[in-house]
Amino acid sequence: QVKMIEAGGGLIQTGKSLTLSCKPSGDTIDNYVMGWFRQAPGKEREFVATIDRRGEITYYADSVKGRFTISRDDAKNTVYLQLDNLKPEDTARYYCATANYVDVSELAYDNWGQGTQVTVSP
Repeated sequence: QVKMIEAGGGLIQTGKSLTLSCKPSGDTIDNYVMGWFRQAPGKEREFVATIDRRGEITYYADSVKGRFTISRDDAKNTVYLQLDNLKPEDTARYYCATANYVDVSELAYDNWGQGTQVTVSP
């Protein structure tokens, strides 16, 4: 089975930056739309960002717009999420997944990874 492997999470101070990465376990990402989602304790999983196959179109949740940046480097077979100006509200487990079309709904995605934890201290 194909699945994503996320990395880069950790404990970070409010206002600082962090970069997450996502790589497939047994495939290439060049034919996929890629997305990032997150889930905080007691909350449902929510959309964060997505990027099209060519890396030309991106969409962001309002809560992260202007602070987070999604990008892809197909030569490195990696998708990134740069988190700037972090807030305690960003504390969550961050997941990466694939899709066949650009969408903000998790129903469009599969090949989910196990996630990487981001904890932002006040």
